[in-house]
Amino acid sequence: MTVNVGVIGVGMIGQDHIRRLTNVLSGARVAAVTDADLDRAQTVADGLSQVKAHKTGHDLIEDPAVDAVVVASWGPTHEEFVLASIAAGKQVFCEKPLATTREACENILDAEVAAGRRMVMVGFMRRYDEAYRAMKEALTSGAIGAPLVYYSGHRNPSVPPSVTTEGVLVDTCVHDVDVSRWLLDTEVVSAQVFSPRRAGHVPESLQDPILLMLTMANGVIVNVEAAVNIAYGYDIRGEVLGETGTIELAESSKVIVKREGQHGGRVPADWRERFIRAYDVEFQEWIDAVAAGHSTGPSSWDGYAATLVCDAATEAYRTGAPASVSMREKPDLYAVDASADGHGPTGTD
Repeated sequence: MTVNVGVIGVGMIGQDHIRRLTNVLSGARVAAVTDADLDRAQTVADGLSQVKAHKTGHDLIEDPAVDAVVVASWGPTHEEFVLASIAAGKQVFCEKPLATTREACENILDAEVAAGRRMVMVGFMRRYDEAYRAMKEALTSGAIGAPLVYYSGHRNPSVPPSVTTEGVLVDTCVHDVDVSRWLLDTEVVSAQVFSPRRAGHVPESLQDPILLMLTMANGVIVNVEAAVNIAYGYDIRGEVLGETGTIELAESSKVIVKREGQHGGRVPADWRERFIRAYDVEFQEWIDAVAAGHSTGPSSWDGYAATLVCDAATEAYRTGAPASVSMREKPDLYAVDASADGHGPTGTD
């Protein structure tokens, strides 16, 4: 079976997914596209074979030639397109965030629960990275005993001048939030933000670096370091300290070269280089699940939890005090997703 996919939003990430679906993966083809910029959508459609450009996301979702939907549009539009996809009975892959507010996320939860089955996968691609998966496997095996502390480092070479501190907490640290929940199989109960000495070459309006400390329901402390103007490359780090050892992400360079009294390796230039394979695995698993008639991977619950934690982080930054994370009771629909595919917390804590 070939899954005919409609893509809502053909900016940078949307076009990258179109390339992936068209040239890299098996079992899918792009059947339709749309974008707030209709000329851009038409240009993308014209560059592909037998692809229709729709005027709106709702037109695309209602197109009978579209089997499943990718939502890669502006974050505040996610709620309406995800809800429309659920109403149409079509599986949807939604780039993060699931939605930008608690209410919007809960509307999606309610719609999915009412439908009686999972229909949404959220694009937290780190869960599909082979290094993170190896870390998860080692941690689950009990190789280092119970986890005590997790450090997650997220370093970008640079960001546009328009990026704000709250934007870093919401758009950058969201990946660290999700991977912490996934690795540790538990929820976040509070967030606190610390502001170290600010780098001199960044705008005064941006606190960079910034530290986000999360307290997990099982007592583990997570320390997220976000530094988004470090110049030397895109550097993702992670280490779990356990009772009897540590598990650490290896350096991203495939080889270390030693010569002339020195040694070194390559640092990825950006997120696409570091996680390109993770994106491929993520989408292939989604396509395979859609073809089989079900959903997989990070769920609407995972998207909801990440949004709430990021909200707490921004509150903590504004007030300078810890902020608690209050979540609704986890519906049974999501309580079994982890045991089915291994991609999410299994408990209700």
